[in-house]
Amino acid sequence: MNKADLIAQISEDAGITKTQANAALDSFTHTVAKALIQGNKVTLVDFGTFSVSQRSARVGRNPKTGTTLNIKAKKVAKFKAGKDLSSNIK
Repeated sequence: MNKADLIAQISEDAGITKTQANAALDSFTHTVAKALIQGNKVTLVDFGTFSVSQRSARVGRNPKTGTTLNIKAKKVAKFKAGKDLSSNIK
């Protein structure tokens, strides 16, 4: 499912226009991203939790040449599915 499919489904389920569904989805993604940038986590009960995780620096390897290279530490966005979501995916 891509963004257009998701917007169409939200529009149908909520009984709103696609423009309104697009605005709601954009607001949701913007709000989650803003919270993560600030270092907060976003928890949606029964769905899951968006959070920021710290990846430590490590040594990698260029697959083409085989030479080693240093990969810097960085923060990454992470999602952990909630209990209800996890139990319904099989």
